[in-house]
Amino acid sequence: MLIECYSKKTDANKQLTVNFKVKEFACKDGSDVVLVSPKLLTILQTVRNHFGKPVIINSGYRTPSYNKKIGGANYSQHMYGTACDIRINGVSPKDLASYIETLLVNTGGIGIYSTFVHVDVRTKKARWKG
Repeated sequence: MLIECYSKKTDANKQLTVNFKVKEFACKDGSDVVLVSPKLLTILQTVRNHFGKPVIINSGYRTPSYNKKIGGANYSQHMYGTACDIRINGVSPKDLASYIETLLVNTGGIGIYSTFVHVDVRTKKARWKG
């Protein structure tokens, strides 16, 4: 799977799609490297277009050390640039996940939490409630 590598320092404001920039995917630990899957970007932009509202990225790329610090899964898709935790104001996580399901029918990860949805573009199908 293709993963693009960016620098937060030099690429922060680089437009990745019509509505998403590199800085939105940066790790919260302040590190410079930002990994993002173009396939994930396509899913997120499609979600944005469908709902007509901003998609808020709570967590995008995570360095392995930051992922461990916050108690992320040992092989979290966030560490590979293939996952985001997202929300849309005025859209329930259930409704958001239901739409994403139409985009990732037999593939990818979708986790429904009380305030957000985890979405990733792994090759195998995974679904859960957090």
